Amino acid sequence: MALSKRQVSQLQKIVETVQAILAAEAKQGSQPSKQKAASRAPVGKTGSRRSGKELAAFRKALRVERKSGVPVAEIAKRHKVSKSYIYQL
Repeated sequence: MALSKRQVSQLQKIVETVQAILAAEAKQGSQPSKQKAASRAPVGKTGSRRSGKELAAFRKALRVERKSGVPVAEIAKRHKVSKSYIYQL
């Protein structure tokens, strides 16, 4: 399979770009990027799990809020649960 001059130059450009990316990554070292660090949950902030009477009361309160016309997105944000959880009730 013979490659044309254009194809060869395109492949060379790709190789140069990849080498530049790898060199930049090696220069940064093993430091986590800002995006990765921001997406992680804060240390010590674990979710709480409701059980028993507390869970029953929480579900009842969610139903009352939903029936009174509060938007699901607002309820989910306020109580830190997913929108699908509220719809399942």
